[in-house]
Amino acid sequence: MDKVVESAATAVADIGDGAVLAVGGFGVCGIPSTLINALVASGSSGLSVISNNCGLDDWGLGLLLREGRIARMTSSYVGENKEFARRYLAGELEVELTPQGTLAERLRAGGCGIPAFYTPAGVGTQVEEGGLPWRYAPGGEVALASPPKEVREFGGRRYLLERAITADFALVRAELADRHGNLVFHSAARNFNPLAAMAGRVTLVEAERIVEAGEIPPDAVHLPGIYVDRIAAADATDKRIERRTVLDVLEASDVPDASDVRDVLEVR
Repeated sequence: MDKVVESAATAVADIGDGAVLAVGGFGVCGIPSTLINALVASGSSGLSVISNNCGLDDWGLGLLLREGRIARMTSSYVGENKEFARRYLAGELEVELTPQGTLAERLRAGGCGIPAFYTPAGVGTQVEEGGLPWRYAPGGEVALASPPKEVREFGGRRYLLERAITADFALVRAELADRHGNLVFHSAARNFNPLAAMAGRVTLVEAERIVEAGEIPPDAVHLPGIYVDRIAAADATDKRIERRTVLDVLEASDVPDASDVRDVLEVR
């Protein structure tokens, strides 16, 4: 029952070339950076990755991308990574763009054993009709495009069939784990992490704190240990802020009435 391994390198040691990975995180919030760094060091390549985005040019999944180790991405947002755009447009990377809620539900469905589901997201767009460029040829023409989706009508509305996602491995980050694999995530860092963990056949967790079994109250568990296979200690110093936004300090004269402070802050 003790799922703690000695290091992140040990946790990722059997991720081989061509593996399919579900990776938690949103932007750089809650990304499993310790496991990703270990995977960079391992040398595995030809990876297919399912994640909301592909990190930054110099951080997170962007490190694997920079070395040409990712062959395919299934994502909903990729706008912060210039190397991603370059490789995609040059035909070096296959990309399946998926609506964000649909991506989340595809992962959840995979973890729950649901093979497919219908959703209204994407009806009347190229998501339904097909033709979205998945891979470009070196000359710029579309080498592989998305296929059309199956459509059904329920209650007078049209819905698209979306297939569930499962992965060979899932990489996630938790704030707290016990040795049996029960996890607690911190605030918004929960994001895609539980969904990715559910979708992985083998789920690897990096945890900022690891405690003994029984120390996490059952009602506090965000993801039960049945979904978790290995736990490694996370490097708690490697967190980054993607975009720092700071509000200017207000002068007393800016706030004529203390009751209006909230309104002033919202306006600014």
